[in-house]
Amino acid sequence: MTGTDLASSAPAPYLDAVSATDIGRSYKRDLLTALAIEPGHRVLDVGCGPGTDLRALAAAAGPAGAVLGIDQDPRMVATARTRTADQATVEVCQADAHRLPFETHSIDRARTDRVLMHVTDPAAVLTEIRRVLRPGGMLTLAEPDWDALAIDHPDLAISRAFTRYIAERVNRNHAIGRQLPRLATQTGYTLRTVRNAAAVFTDFETAETILGLRRNTQRAVTAGYLTVDDAHAWLEHLTTGTFFATSTFVTVLAQSGA
Repeated sequence: MTGTDLASSAPAPYLDAVSATDIGRSYKRDLLTALAIEPGHRVLDVGCGPGTDLRALAAAAGPAGAVLGIDQDPRMVATARTRTADQATVEVCQADAHRLPFETHSIDRARTDRVLMHVTDPAAVLTEIRRVLRPGGMLTLAEPDWDALAIDHPDLAISRAFTRYIAERVNRNHAIGRQLPRLATQTGYTLRTVRNAAAVFTDFETAETILGLRRNTQRAVTAGYLTVDDAHAWLEHLTTGTFFATSTFVTVLAQSGA
C-alpha cells in the first residue's frame, strides 16, 4: 500500500528521490513534529513503502517504543526490512490498510503519506486506523490534489490536457487532498490542523523528479490527451523556457475520539 505519486509502480529509488528533495524533507519534518511522538509510543506507518520514514519514527519513540510499518507491496516490505534490520524497535509486515493486523486501541500515533490517493476506499482506511488508535491518539495525513496541478505553458489548452491526464488517469483518488478534512471528520476524528503545503517548482529537473513530466507526457500521448506535436511543443517549452508549476499538497493532523 505505497503511494506511487506519478510513477507507474513506485520503485524505491523514485520514492527515495522524492523524499530527498527540499519539498519532501520539509513536509516530512513538519509532519513528524506535528505527530508529537513521545518515548514509549507505539507508532504505525500505514503504507511505509521502502521504509523511508521508519528510522525517524523509531528515534522519536525511543528504545521503549515500537514502530510498526505496513505495506501491501511485498517488494517494499522486503526493502523496508533490510533498511531497518539494525532497528530493534521497528517491525515491518505486509498488510492491507483496509484490514490492519493490530488490536483495537493498540496504537498511540499513526501516519499515512501519499497513500490514500491509491486505496480502494479512503474512508474505510481512516476508519480502520481509528479502530487501532487509542482514544486521543494522533494521526497525520498528507495527500496531493492532482486536480489542482498547474503548469505554465503559452498554450493553456495543452497545459490543461496534460493536467487532465494526470488527474483522470494516473491516480485512483485524484482529488483526495481537498477531501481529507471531510473524510477525517466523517470517520470520527477531530481536526487539529489543516494546511496546504503547496509545492512551487521553478526548476524543471526538480519537477521532473516528483511529477515525472517526460514519461507522463508520453503516456498522455498514448492515452489520446495530447498529439505528438503538442507533446513536443509542451516539453520543448518546459525544458528550455522559464519553468513554473505548482501543486496543492494538503496535510492534516487529526485526533481520534473516544
